[in-house]
Amino acid sequence: MTWNILIRRAHRWLSLAFTAAVITNIAAMVIPGQEATAMWIGLLALVPLIPLLITGLYLFVQPFVRRRNSA
Repeated sequence: MTWNILIRRAHRWLSLAFTAAVITNIAAMVIPGQEATAMWIGLLALVPLIPLLITGLYLFVQPFVRRRNSA
């Protein structure tokens, strides 16, 4: 398996984890009296966001690098 396929799969799974964290954060914010818990859950959404940014930037730049190498 190539690095490209592994990074694409990781990006997909990270996006699912981030979506689940955001949905959990929204659900926690709806519950009254749980402001402190909602804040920690909101910060928990940043965990998959950072690697998601890195893999997304890699996937974004990849076509430009390929085009430049082929020319």
